[in-house]
Amino acid sequence: MSDTRSLLSGVELYKHFGGLVAVDHVSLDVYAGEVLGVLGDNGAGKSTLIKIISGVFQPDGGRLLWHDAPVSFSTPEGARRAGIETIYQDLALCENLDAAANIFLGREPVRNVLGALRAVDRRRMLEESRRVLTQLDIRIPALSRPIRQMSGGQRQAVAIARAVYWNAQLMIMDEPTAALGVAEQRKVLTLVRTLREHGVGVIIISHNLQDVLDVADRIIVMRRGRLVGERKASETDSSDLIGLMLGAERFEAA
Repeated sequence: MSDTRSLLSGVELYKHFGGLVAVDHVSLDVYAGEVLGVLGDNGAGKSTLIKIISGVFQPDGGRLLWHDAPVSFSTPEGARRAGIETIYQDLALCENLDAAANIFLGREPVRNVLGALRAVDRRRMLEESRRVLTQLDIRIPALSRPIRQMSGGQRQAVAIARAVYWNAQLMIMDEPTAALGVAEQRKVLTLVRTLREHGVGVIIISHNLQDVLDVADRIIVMRRGRLVGERKASETDSSDLIGLMLGAERFEAA
């Protein structure tokens, strides 16, 4: 359930690459416990927009506000430290490592061994991994199985669990159901709803209109770098959204 606390606000965000304007004075808000869908055809500017939010790009104009305070993320790590996690299509998982090792990758806990020596605390990693997976109602039978042996849906689940464990307040998901079968698509969308129930804000970028309609609270549509429409998911349909994407409808805010 969303509330009135704006996690993130973009104010007149602008980004160009040479003569190409990729994001053209876009303003948006994302709230805690809300799923915001972002739609647009190829080249609409949605990927550039999320890269501005996640610290990959810096805007050439406009402002970002995080919890109503101005912020500037010079790197993705800066955005992660603030509580913004981005899950791209490649998931950034190490195929040869298991779920626990991926959840703690680069941030492994250590324990003292024989007084002076220090070693990775594998037991704690497994216990904490089971805890966060249970919290999200994620079932992975064998945590010791390498990621490469897991299904696409299970991989998505591990990436989401990693972000939640490290206290993500805003989750950006780029095409989370791409290349998944129908059953696994449903599992991922269920995880998105679970994130919302835990008060996490979610931005979901997808070409699958039905997925976005099924899980989003609000939807914004971009075309040629501009935000051209905003709808409540409960008050729109695929035809309306396609019209906005193709330029057949004028802008109307939800």
